[in-house]
Amino acid sequence: MTLARDLARLWRARGFRRLTLVRLLSQAGDGMFQVGIATAFFFDPTQAATPQDIALGFAILLAPFTLVGPFAGPLIDRWQRQRILLFGNLARTSLALIIGATVLLDGPAWVEYGLALLTLSVNRFLLSSMSAGLANVVPEDELLTANAIMPTLGTIAAAVGGAIGGAMTLLVPTATDSSLALAALIGSACAFSGSAWATTLLARRELGPTEPLAALRLLAQLRALTAELVSGVRYLHGRRTPFHALSVMAAQRLLYGIMFVASILMSRHILGDPSRPEDQLGEFATVLGFAAAGFGIAAVITPWLGSRIPRQRWIVGCLVLGAGGQLLLAASSARWALLSAAVIISVAVQGGKIAVDTIVQRDTADDFRGRAFTLYDMAYNVAFVSSAALAAVVLPPTGYSAGVMAGVAVAYLAVAAVYARAPRVPVAVAVA
Repeated sequence: MTLARDLARLWRARGFRRLTLVRLLSQAGDGMFQVGIATAFFFDPTQAATPQDIALGFAILLAPFTLVGPFAGPLIDRWQRQRILLFGNLARTSLALIIGATVLLDGPAWVEYGLALLTLSVNRFLLSSMSAGLANVVPEDELLTANAIMPTLGTIAAAVGGAIGGAMTLLVPTATDSSLALAALIGSACAFSGSAWATTLLARRELGPTEPLAALRLLAQLRALTAELVSGVRYLHGRRTPFHALSVMAAQRLLYGIMFVASILMSRHILGDPSRPEDQLGEFATVLGFAAAGFGIAAVITPWLGSRIPRQRWIVGCLVLGAGGQLLLAASSARWALLSAAVIISVAVQGGKIAVDTIVQRDTADDFRGRAFTLYDMAYNVAFVSSAALAAVVLPPTGYSAGVMAGVAVAYLAVAAVYARAPRVPVAVAVA
């Protein structure tokens, strides 16, 4: 099996092994944390019953980070990434436990949202650090394979963590929403602390940056960070290929986000019993499980095709595949259609993401990688919030509209047509 051989080859690198362990524990915690938050926010029968409510929830959780996120990239280029992973996971451990206590004590919703916002913000910071540091622990010619394996293993770990959190609804069907959320949040705190421990196995300077930027006084540092971010945008735009790759990722994420919101609503109103939140959550967990299978398939086929198909052409193929999966869902709202579409579209999204990650890493100098992946996260968050806002306008309360699903399929094809004409070779840019 190609995936097994590729993983065995990469596994010989000690840095890759240890960074993978950090990511698996971290994202397993993400999965449990997301189940806890979903139980508290999105599957409570007294709230989040409409597309507008879910859009508001996503905006509260993601939009503020988009405003502070631009400063993360320069910090990733300034601070040792191993320390970011260590202290970031310790912070998430504390935040998850505090959120759990707030849920148990029936604290104000705005407090829960604010704490969740902080936790998710740290999470995006950590993922950027791991992506930027990956190039420091694997050879350049192994980047595509590493990008196929590590993020996908992390996604599968998140799905496993989510499944563990979701299984609690089946094992304890009479439990209250608060106790189910608390159990998932405590589990996530344990995983986050495990990830912090695994980070200590990495050398302090092992993940880079190779030449950290000098520390400055606070105000001067903020001005310097702003200037560095602007220079990062100019650099990526000048290189062309990473800029276009980030743009197509954002477009694909926006389209995927519409289906994600639709899946939550369909799990509530079409697939699950409206009076049983545990049944609704179980249906949504099943959808996520099928999506995880799609991510796994993408991890297997993308490296195999990597030596046969150029990255940009593979991205175009993934967009066309996503359109096919979306058309399948446009044909029916039945459970089989949603689950089949979840697999197909997840293959397309993850396959495209692997290629985008590789293009950004390959065509971006190390001094700019942190900024590149922070811009990546900004685009991700803006696209996801925008998709939720768009879904709130176009989706009915049940989450299903054949016309909307068909329209999303047409949009996939339009993005594929535009990206097919994008540059294939990066332009030389002087690094100041």
